[in-house]
Amino acid sequence: MTLSVGVLMDPIGAIKMAKDTSLAMLLEARRRGHSLHYFEQGDLALRDGEPWGRIAPLDVCDDPQQWHTLGPAQWRDLRELDVVLMRKDPPVDAQFIYDTMVLEAAQRGGVTVVNDPRSLRDCNEKLFSLEFPQCTAPALVARDVSELRRFTAEHGEVVLKPLDGMGGRGIFRVQAGDSNLNSMLETLLGGGAHGEGRQLVVVQKYIPEISAGDKRILVVDGDPVPYALARIPQGDDFRGNLAAGGRGVGVPLSERDRWIVSQVAPELRRRGLLFVGLDVIGDYLTEINVTSPTCARELDAQFGLNIAGQLFDVIEQHVTGNRKE
Repeated sequence: MTLSVGVLMDPIGAIKMAKDTSLAMLLEARRRGHSLHYFEQGDLALRDGEPWGRIAPLDVCDDPQQWHTLGPAQWRDLRELDVVLMRKDPPVDAQFIYDTMVLEAAQRGGVTVVNDPRSLRDCNEKLFSLEFPQCTAPALVARDVSELRRFTAEHGEVVLKPLDGMGGRGIFRVQAGDSNLNSMLETLLGGGAHGEGRQLVVVQKYIPEISAGDKRILVVDGDPVPYALARIPQGDDFRGNLAAGGRGVGVPLSERDRWIVSQVAPELRRRGLLFVGLDVIGDYLTEINVTSPTCARELDAQFGLNIAGQLFDVIEQHVTGNRKE
């Protein structure tokens, strides 16, 4: 089976190629003989309701000096592609939402979009995990300052997060009574510290097991990769995110990890979320990453895996099913 595979991503020339999961996917697609096509957020359009993209032919190789080559871009109907990998990084802002609407039009035309555009809109990476309370630590999502303070006082030590961030940006660890709490809330709420802010904020009970790592568990069509990447905080920083300086160490999944995946997997399959990253600290699910999950290349290198190959086995099955329909 030879497929036309498009990828919507941030500028490919700026990636960290040794760690970039999108590149791992493209390298696997190329190994399988699929043709590759590249476009960015500004290259999408709707013409009389039909999905179009300014698409450039793409070639990739595993070379740290020159990992990609682009041909001339041309406007084409997205429905000429078999697959679109939606790999645009957050924030999931209004423009991202509009992109999913264009991609949904392509999906209606028979294109397999990974992940499903509707689910990218519906499954906020911070809020989606709260649909599985049996897996999560105590948490509150609110704009009301008094409620956020009350929750902080109740649990003693918490983590504050924005709803649309990534890579550990905008995350604060704070104890009840900390004189900086008001300032943190002002920053995250986008309003004053004595009333209601304009933006919802997540406050979550602090999980001390973060010292052993924030585990990224990759899930392909509901099935977990058997190893997680534990992102271990370094120095005085409590955040394990690799983008925030955390160190990645591969570890086998625990029984609790597998149980968490079993709780979440049926809903992932139902929503067409073929490639997802679960974040687990200690015994608790903290986030479900659906936009552009990473860490595949690190796990491949440490354990001799081919996670992108597992994903493309699933994608090819989906395309075959679409063609039969």
